[in-house]
Amino acid sequence: MAQITKDMTIGEILRTDINVAPVLMGMGMHCLGCPASQGESLEEAAMVHGLDADLVEKQVNEFLANKA
Repeated sequence: MAQITKDMTIGEILRTDINVAPVLMGMGMHCLGCPASQGESLEEAAMVHGLDADLVEKQVNEFLANKA
């Protein structure tokens, strides 16, 4: 299983596992298809949406671990 980091871009994360999309959208990141978001890091996207990047990173990785 790939480890997601807050330095990865949204595009990289979605290419790693597209099933992460609903998790991110559930946190309020509804612009995953936006071309700008594809080059934005998870940390940058979290900041724009007023989220704690460390918490988002943790929740995404927990989702992936439970999915495996």
